Amino acid sequence: MIPSPLPGQPQLHYRNQSLYLEDCRLADLAREHGTPLYVYSTASMLEALAAYRRGFAGRRVQICYAMKANPSLAVLQLFAREGCGFDIVSGGELARVLAAGGDPARVIFSGVGKTRAEMRQALEAGIGCFNVESEAELEVLSEVASAMSLRAPVSIRVNPNVDARTHPYISTGLKGNKFGIAHERTLATYQRAAALPGLRVVGIDCHIGSQITEKTPFLDALERMLDLVAAIEAAGIAIHHIDLGGGLGINYNGDEPPAADALWARLLERLDARGYGDRRLMIEPGRSLVGNAGVCLTEVLYCKPGEQKNFCIVDAAMNDLPRPAMYQAYHAIVPLEDRAEGREPVVYDVVGPVCESGDWLGRDRSLAVQPGELLAVLSAGAYCSAMGSTYNSRARPPEVLVSGSAAQLVRTRESVSDLFRNERLPGNNA
Repeated sequence: MIPSPLPGQPQLHYRNQSLYLEDCRLADLAREHGTPLYVYSTASMLEALAAYRRGFAGRRVQICYAMKANPSLAVLQLFAREGCGFDIVSGGELARVLAAGGDPARVIFSGVGKTRAEMRQALEAGIGCFNVESEAELEVLSEVASAMSLRAPVSIRVNPNVDARTHPYISTGLKGNKFGIAHERTLATYQRAAALPGLRVVGIDCHIGSQITEKTPFLDALERMLDLVAAIEAAGIAIHHIDLGGGLGINYNGDEPPAADALWARLLERLDARGYGDRRLMIEPGRSLVGNAGVCLTEVLYCKPGEQKNFCIVDAAMNDLPRPAMYQAYHAIVPLEDRAEGREPVVYDVVGPVCESGDWLGRDRSLAVQPGELLAVLSAGAYCSAMGSTYNSRARPPEVLVSGSAAQLVRTRESVSDLFRNERLPGNNA
C-alpha cells in the first residue's frame, strides 16, 4: 500500500508504483550499491537553501551551513559552490570544509570544548569567527592567538534562557544547558573580551536548539539578543554582526514548522522595528537544509510474529541511523515498490540486527512486506549517517548523491578490514 502524501520531500514520489528521488529509481540504486544505502537529493538541498535566500533578499546575510547535520564532502562542496559559509564544531570539521573547497574566511567555529590545537588550526586557516562559549575559553583563545602574534575574531554565544520546545537532548538555550554565556553575564564577558590582547570582538551569537517548529522561540531569543546588543554597544563595544543561529525544524511526521522565508520575514520585521535592520546577519541552518533531502534504503530480512509485537527485521540498524534509538525520533518508512495488492498489512516494529533492544527504526508501522523487499526510511539527510558508528563491527553504508536522472557514488561502503585497520595485536610490530 503506497502512503500519500509522503512527508516533507517534494523530490520523493512514486512513479509506476516505484519510489523515485528526483528522476532516479531508488530500487535500482539499492540493487547497484546494496543496502543499507543513503541517497541524497541535490534539488531538495538547493530548494531549501533558496527559501532562506528569498527571506533574506536585499539584506546583508551570510548563511553558514551547520555541517554537523551532514558532513559528507559532496554535501559540503554543493553548499560551498553556492557561496555558503560553514558552522563547525571541531578541527576535523574544519579539515572537511577545506577538503571540499570551502572558504575559511566564511567559517565560524562553535562548540563548548575547543582545544588549543584546534584554536591554532583555525587561526592558521584564517577562519572568520570563533563563537566563544565560556569565559575560560576567552582567556585560552587570547593566549593562543597572542602566541601566534594574531588577534582572534570572536563572537560570544549567549544563552538567553529561551525554551525551544523541542526534545531535551537538542535544546541548547536554557539555563540548564551547557552552551553559551548566561544572559546575565554577557555584558561583563564582552568587557573582558574587549580587554584581552589576543581577541577582536566582531559579533554576538545565539542558538537555542534544534527541530524547532514554532516562530515564538526564535522571536523571544531575538528580543533578548537585541537588548544585549544595545547594552554592549552602550558600553563602547561595537557589534559588527548578529548571528541568530539555526534550529528550524523539518516535517518528519506531519510537523508544521514555518517556512524559512516566512520565519525570517517575521524576524526581520523585529530587527527593523528595533533599528537593527541594516546590521550584518549570520545564520547557521543545518537540518532544515539537508534533513528532507535524504533517504536510507534497507532490505527486509525477516518478518517475525510475536505474542505482543510483530517485528520487521531489516539490514539497517541503530549504528546506521541512530536518531530513533537516541531521541525516540520518528521517521516515515515506506516501500520502494508497491507489491501490497492482495496482502493484508501487518503492524510491525521495524528493527535492525544490532544486539540492543533500543535498535529500532520505527514502531507500530503498518506494512505489507515480505523478506527480500526494500524499504526507505525518510527524512534521513540530517543527523543519521553523520551520527553513525561501527557498533557490532558493522561497516558504515555508502552514500549516493542524485541530480535529476544522474546518480553518483560519493562515499563507498566500508569494508570489515577498514574497521580494524588502525588496531594492532600485542607483540605484533608490523
